[in-house]
Amino acid sequence: DELTKMGSFQIAGSFRYLKIPKVYLRTGRNIVMERKLLNTKNVVLMGMFGALAAVLMLFEVPLPFLAPSFYGLDFAEVPMLVGTFALGPAAGVVMQIVKILIKLILKPTSTGFVGEFANVVMSCALILPAGVIYRFKKSKTSALAGMAVGTVLMTVVGVVMNALVMIPFYSNFMPIDTIIKAGAAVNPAVSSVWTLAIFCVGPFNLVKGALTSMITAVIYKRISVLIHGASGSCGVKKSSLKKA
Repeated sequence: DELTKMGSFQIAGSFRYLKIPKVYLRTGRNIVMERKLLNTKNVVLMGMFGALAAVLMLFEVPLPFLAPSFYGLDFAEVPMLVGTFALGPAAGVVMQIVKILIKLILKPTSTGFVGEFANVVMSCALILPAGVIYRFKKSKTSALAGMAVGTVLMTVVGVVMNALVMIPFYSNFMPIDTIIKAGAAVNPAVSSVWTLAIFCVGPFNLVKGALTSMITAVIYKRISVLIHGASGSCGVKKSSLKKA
């Protein structure tokens, strides 16, 4: 019995001993990932993509056949998706912050930061699922699937955000009846805040997500080559030196 107890203590101690390196390995991986994300090249790229997205936010095109004219379509999420695919989901969140900060410099808020907050939430709903799915398996199929999931999620989040936050907020500047009438002029099914969000904002965001995804699918591969080309060429040089 005593030998059995001693053996069990030794086994338990060995398991405790084996668990310690795993913790250090996980911590080490996190540190490496953070350093990789915040290296000079990635910081510059995140700043460039964020700045480009901020500029694109200033150029909006109304889609009067889908939603009232105060909803404008922009393509700010194209560089956000490209950057997220190239650098990862965490970088996508950083670029969102950069985008909003630069946009506020170029054009100060007119909504008490409510509009900017909603933009970040809906944009993250698009880019994060796309980035996570693509990171799991880097292929064209997974990228398209990720953007499709992101588009659907952005649409759902957009409906909820508009019904609960944006439309009630804008009713402080425009009577709610006027807002609903503007929606009814586009789609006769609109008769309330929720129907406006479902029948106008929902299709609007579906179209925005689809167009953004198509543009990203066309241009990403070319931009990806430029982003990763420098590091790839460095890798070739290093390997050739080792062989020499």
